[in-house]
Amino acid sequence: MRFRAKIVDVACLNHFSRVINTIAKLARSCTLRLTVSKLYFILCDKVANGGVGMWCELNQGNFFDEFQMEGVAAEHNEIYLELMPENLSRALKTAQNAKAVKMKLTNKHCPCLRVAVELPSLSSSSRIVTHDIPVGVIPRRLWSDFREPSVPDFDVSIYLPVLKTMKSVVERMRNLSNSVMIEANLSGEMNLKIETDLVCVTTHFKDLGNPSWALEDGCQSSQDRDPESMAEVRIDIRKLQQLLAGQQVNPTKALCNIVSKRVVHFILLQEDVSLQYFIPALT
Repeated sequence: MRFRAKIVDVACLNHFSRVINTIAKLARSCTLRLTVSKLYFILCDKVANGGVGMWCELNQGNFFDEFQMEGVAAEHNEIYLELMPENLSRALKTAQNAKAVKMKLTNKHCPCLRVAVELPSLSSSSRIVTHDIPVGVIPRRLWSDFREPSVPDFDVSIYLPVLKTMKSVVERMRNLSNSVMIEANLSGEMNLKIETDLVCVTTHFKDLGNPSWALEDGCQSSQDRDPESMAEVRIDIRKLQQLLAGQQVNPTKALCNIVSKRVVHFILLQEDVSLQYFIPALT
């Protein structure tokens, strides 16, 4: 089992750092899945038990100048590691002006992801800052726990408003309530609503548009739905704020799928990155 990779391009390094910063804001601990062509950051808290879920997918060729990995076996050419993304985020903060960043899986005293940052130097010798990030190797028998989540059989799928606008609305609402109701319909309308004993506040968004999903996705229950009928889900406002405040992916497309009274599934898409985030309904 081996892994080593190298980033030289500054734009790629900054982009990768932003993705890791986003993940660090969303998950204290997560699983890093390495394959020949992709990296995945996975959080599998059981949504049914009130936990959030996350699936972030990166094409390694769009970030790394060199990328070599050998999985646990020829027929299972993958590696699954458990790590704290905040540690990786901290290591990459030292790499803002780096000439190169190398990553390598090591196992001297314990399994570690070694991040070696080559910094510019006035002398001929280069300065290298090394971070050893402890990781846990997840055995093959547990890999099935980290499958890509299926798109839920939603009632409404809708594009999100500008995320900065949504973030400022949610931040104001959080001062008044611990939960927020998200409502949306198939006419491109979405409401964010809070209700307390003292106040009821609703923010309306219109003309957002609704994605069309291919038939094979098996998510066609919404097709027979009244376009004006609202699907609704009440969620923890802190978890929504965490997603909106933490995201540095700057997606070109952002949407959410609502399963009434059960879960809201956010999808942020960018050319090199896709991020899925599941927030369960409050009971």
